[in-house]
Amino acid sequence: MPDKDALVEIVIPVYNEEAILEKSVTTLRDYLSQHFPYRWRITIANNASKDRTLEIARHLEATYPDVHVCHLDQKGRGRALRTAWSQSDADVVSYMDVDLSTNLQSFLPLVAPIITGHSDMAIGSRLAKGARVTRQWKREIISRIYNLILKLFFWNNFTDAQCGFKAGRTTIVKNLLNQIENQEWFFDSEMLLLAEEKGMRIYEVPVDWIEDLDTRVNISKTATEDLKGCVRVWKQRRERRMHEKKFAKV
Repeated sequence: MPDKDALVEIVIPVYNEEAILEKSVTTLRDYLSQHFPYRWRITIANNASKDRTLEIARHLEATYPDVHVCHLDQKGRGRALRTAWSQSDADVVSYMDVDLSTNLQSFLPLVAPIITGHSDMAIGSRLAKGARVTRQWKREIISRIYNLILKLFFWNNFTDAQCGFKAGRTTIVKNLLNQIENQEWFFDSEMLLLAEEKGMRIYEVPVDWIEDLDTRVNISKTATEDLKGCVRVWKQRRERRMHEKKFAKV
């Protein structure tokens, strides 16, 4: 895959984001046009929005040849990413939150290691050394506790499972999609845990991140989903290891 020919797809999952969608896509396009050296495409993954989000997305698609729309009739960030990524013909697939909470200057450092062959996946981290984060103390504590729980369950090496700023080699991501069960917020964690279990190289980029106070995330519901997901994945991993040991004795 020659560097100059690599195609990077940036998926933006959206649900009822009529207020900021056009501004965010325009800002992202301006950045990519001016600072990104690879070929790129933006895909707006609209998952069952009830406001004018789809209408605005269609307008952007009609206006810009590098903007596409993927529409889903059901909610779920994981479902939106699964659908968009599974249909992609790009060399690298990625996603970022529509509020652009993560500084766009981190996007090139995110995808470059994948294109050059250094890494299989890359994630933005708000907890890695060098990151600068502005958010309410409540969400900061919840985030740190969640990532600590992951460490206790899995002894994983990545520091921030939930930052909405990730990329991966498309062939690898598509192979993982078949094994990811979650369709909502635990999708990211499950993908990273599977990737690490399979020996994939995951690169972390410390990011500058500012919290969007108009978030659509239900913190208590998401936390419950994440904990259930951790238990399920832990049990599945244990069963796989027991099966491998049993098979090895045969």
